[in-house]
Amino acid sequence: MDIKEYISSGILELYVYGALTDAESREVSMALKEHPEIRKEVEEIEVALQKLSASVAPSYNAEALLASIKQKLSDKSDDTVINIERKKETDWVSYFGWAATVVLLIGLFFVFEDKNNLREELNSEKARSAAMEQQIADSRDDAEKTEELLAVLRDKEVSKVPLQGQNVDPGAYAAVYWNKKENKAYIDAKDLPEPPRGKVYQVWSLKLEPLTPTSIGLLEEFTMDDNKIFALENANESEAFGITLEPAGGSESPTMDQLYVLGAVAAP
Repeated sequence: MDIKEYISSGILELYVYGALTDAESREVSMALKEHPEIRKEVEEIEVALQKLSASVAPSYNAEALLASIKQKLSDKSDDTVINIERKKETDWVSYFGWAATVVLLIGLFFVFEDKNNLREELNSEKARSAAMEQQIADSRDDAEKTEELLAVLRDKEVSKVPLQGQNVDPGAYAAVYWNKKENKAYIDAKDLPEPPRGKVYQVWSLKLEPLTPTSIGLLEEFTMDDNKIFALENANESEAFGITLEPAGGSESPTMDQLYVLGAVAAP
């Protein structure tokens, strides 16, 4: 701790006035125990405030002062002028005392406001730092996902199955990267249109004779996925793949008039 900087920060004056939070007061109390210089400074602040309070306190008892003035006036002595002048002097001392108190309170107010502003700035900076850290983490995650996908696409065990657009949308296209050894199918759906609200794309593994569709999963959170590549489990002996648009949650069998893309697996 920089003792001089800590003393000049204004926190000790706020401590004496009771203007700190409980946590900040405990912090100052611990500093008082550990650092004699800080304890001495607090004691000096308390003494100064006591003197300041004494300077603005009434110097005379009101009744005694009134009786004294009446007595002096009746005697018509020169001491009357002296007593009156002393009272005026005392009033000026009181005025200066009150003025000093006001100045001190204003100073403490601005110190307190500065601390609040500093606390808000620190909180804002922490929020910005957290957001930046999250962006960095997301970028790293994206980079790792990209490397993983490139490794998948370049794997010699992976077969690419192009899926061409059907009647509902001839311009649609998708591709399945199927790793038969690992029972994984990666669906590249970037050329499928955004599904309407309440609808979801469902991927089907097909046996052709007889035609037997088996669902291997949904392309969920399609809109939120930036690269539109989805990893699904596929342990089927697939001869073709198709993607249909189904109600949210999927269907037990494909809706054929909503078949967007279809493609056959090339013969080995």
